[in-house]
Amino acid sequence: MVADLLADLSACAEPGLSVVLTLNIPESPPIVPAGLSVSVIRNDAPKGFGANHNAAFRISAGEYFCVLNPDVRFIENPFPRLLALLDGPDSGVAAPLAVTSAGHHEDNARRFPTPARLMKKLLRKLLGQPHELDYTPGGSPFEVDWVAGLMMLFGFPAYEHAGGFDERFFLYYEDIDLCARLRLAGKRVIVDPSARIVHEARRDSHRKLRFTLWHLRSVLRYMASPVFGALAAKGWLK
Repeated sequence: MVADLLADLSACAEPGLSVVLTLNIPESPPIVPAGLSVSVIRNDAPKGFGANHNAAFRISAGEYFCVLNPDVRFIENPFPRLLALLDGPDSGVAAPLAVTSAGHHEDNARRFPTPARLMKKLLRKLLGQPHELDYTPGGSPFEVDWVAGLMMLFGFPAYEHAGGFDERFFLYYEDIDLCARLRLAGKRVIVDPSARIVHEARRDSHRKLRFTLWHLRSVLRYMASPVFGALAAKGWLK
């Protein structure tokens, strides 16, 4: 997956593009396409999603910082459209619209979770009903509560000012927390449906107990956090 993604990044040919590749478990890095600048971080022990990206940010330089999962593929270069969304003092994070290989919309743009919304999704799942999108994409960029961490493009100052991801979330909900803190700071979270990437959600928390426990722990941490309380105080959880 990483080799395919590096090839996609190389094809973008964005000026100044450099990649930080984190090997979270011992493995051999893929062959890097010629002309693509790649720095490799090798972890002695696995770290969480947020910790890995914060470490990558600390050795990065430039105007923008992109969080990118290895199981993403580009349909076309998404960066020009996303960069255009970050032109302004209130810009926080921009994201493309994620679709499956069959062209169906993924749910990378979502509403802030609440106990009621989580129960509704669980009930639909138990009843065998199809997954319901929180937003119906049109043709123009639109603001959302939060975007999933599979691809998030930040202005460097916005990520730095927010302090990056909260590393107390080992996995899951760190993207929600960061988007919430950006929104509370007056920053915008925007999705451009004309910038599309392919992503096949793995849903490991639905199949593996360890991931389920991480998911539940993150849900509880988020619901008990001052960030969740601040969202509720502003009436953004209705």
